[in-house]
Amino acid sequence: MSPIDRLALELATLGPLGRLPKAPGTWGSAGAVLAAPWLFLPLPVPGRLLALGLVLGLGAWAASRAEAVLGRTDPGCVVVDELLGQWAALLPLAAPAPLPLLLAFALFRLLDILKPWPIRAVEKGLPGGLGVMADDLLAGIIAGALLSLALPFLP
Repeated sequence: MSPIDRLALELATLGPLGRLPKAPGTWGSAGAVLAAPWLFLPLPVPGRLLALGLVLGLGAWAASRAEAVLGRTDPGCVVVDELLGQWAALLPLAAPAPLPLLLAFALFRLLDILKPWPIRAVEKGLPGGLGVMADDLLAGIIAGALLSLALPFLP
């Protein structure tokens, strides 16, 4: 395996998170939520959008390479898409607080697992790494919208 392929796999799996046993997507999402108060939420909104764009671009490349290296479409160990989706769900938060973080995590995981329309349509409609990333981005955007509606009612 080439060094570029190794790098792509490390990015796609978020290091060890995608290799943890049972429910790698949940581990990837949990890692994203735990990292967000230091790496994502302190950024101003334009910085957050730039971070999402960078994760989308790098993640689509890494997921495509991982699919080729592993010989599987959307392998379960690829969890960089959970980072993108989870951070998109956290976009409405002004600051980290436990209840909103937990709600964003739950909403995103629910949408990512159930994949209601149009999330499943996006996943099936786009090829390779872009499809891997785009459905989670849409799930995160929808989760973030639902979180925004709930925020005024949270303590």
